Amino acid sequence: MTTHSIEHHPDLAEMRSRFERVTSTPAAQAVEALALITGLYLAASPWIAGFSGLGSLAINNLIAGVAYCLCMSGLGSAYERTHAMAWTAVAIGAWTIVAPWVIAGDVSTTRSVVSNVITGGVALLLALSMAGMAGRDRTT
Repeated sequence: MTTHSIEHHPDLAEMRSRFERVTSTPAAQAVEALALITGLYLAASPWIAGFSGLGSLAINNLIAGVAYCLCMSGLGSAYERTHAMAWTAVAIGAWTIVAPWVIAGDVSTTRSVVSNVITGGVALLLALSMAGMAGRDRTT
């Protein structure tokens, strides 16, 4: 009885080829760059927007921003191995939107809510865009 490795399956080779074509496009590279900027802003947002007084929310944003950057940073160069991380980034974006109410409870600063909702929305859309690129093939 012969066992075959999944590594040699023709569908896997075709999928890797498609991921490579899609992620080498300028659009995919732009999404990755914008995602990294978004993650960096999320990590620094408590100090940029001025709500660092909300300690637990500031720590949450720092951790979520770094995690978002890590999830989205390797997608352009190794998407076939890291595409599941785009879905993790979607969850981080959604969490960022609701975090002011979940973590800080009755949020007294509008800046924290506005910053998190806008940043979370952008992060969510960028991550969905990157995750959706797997199903799209570039035809030239």
